[in-house]
Parts: sequence; structure tokens; C-alpha cells
Amino acid sequence: MKSFDKILTAIDFSENSDFAFDYALTLARQFNSELTIMHVINEPVDLRGFYVPHISFEQLEREIEAGAVTMMEKFCREKMGGFSNYKTAIVTGIPYEEITRKAQEIGASLIILGTHGRTGLDHIIFGSTAERVVRAAACPVLTIRLPADQ
Repeated sequence: MKSFDKILTAIDFSENSDFAFDYALTLARQFNSELTIMHVINEPVDLRGFYVPHISFEQLEREIEAGAVTMMEKFCREKMGGFSNYKTAIVTGIPYEEITRKAQEIGASLIILGTHGRTGLDHIIFGSTAERVVRAAACPVLTIRLPADQ
């Protein structure tokens, strides 16, 4: 079996991605892998030309990014438990495109993602980032779903 020397996990700070992160960290420890923890700021709707009181579009983007940086720092402080072979990345874009781009950039040997397990109309409307990553990624993708009892 091929070694998982570089693992990429994408988090959105939800319960699902938190649950999947635990698997990513466990595997990174087991395989002595470099772990890249990524957050994608979903490409915001362009509000230029609309009246948005008291804040510019550029200021809104800066505040969203600053919030993501703060959340990532807190997440790592709370979750890493002494594991130090990791990097973080915060990017803006379409999540599945950015995840597959980052995986290729770092030469990831495994991607680990949480999935919401949406079906029916929710799946049609919101799509599935995990499903799109599975289709587009050049390496194996492990998707983790919350247990039904949670």
C-alpha cells in the first residue's frame, strides 16, 4: 500500500468537518504525515452596485478573511494536541476547485473531507463539495459522515 505522506483536510468549522478532522489527525499521526488544514472562504456574492450600509465590499472581504484566520488559529490551538507537522491555508474561491488545486500543489497523497450526506432537493440545490472533490482529485479521497445518532 502506498504511504500517505501528505494529507490535506478541508474544514468549514462545522460539526461535520470537525468530526472528519479527527480522522485526518489520527492518520497523520499514524503515518507520520505532513497535514495541511485548509479553509475555503466560499466566493462571496459580488455586492458592488448594491446598497450595503456602513461597509464597503472590500472591507467585508477583509473582515471575513480576518474572521477565518482567527477561527483557524483557535481551531489549531484546541485540536492539534502536540502534533506539529502541519500547515494551514485559507483561500477564497469555489471550495471543490480550491481543495483539488491545493491537493495538486502540495502533492497530497490523501484528501479527507467531512460530508453532510445531503440527498434529494438539498443535494440538487447545494450540491456536494465532497462529491465534486472525489470526481476531480488525482489522489484518494476519504469522506467522513457524522454518525446518524449525532
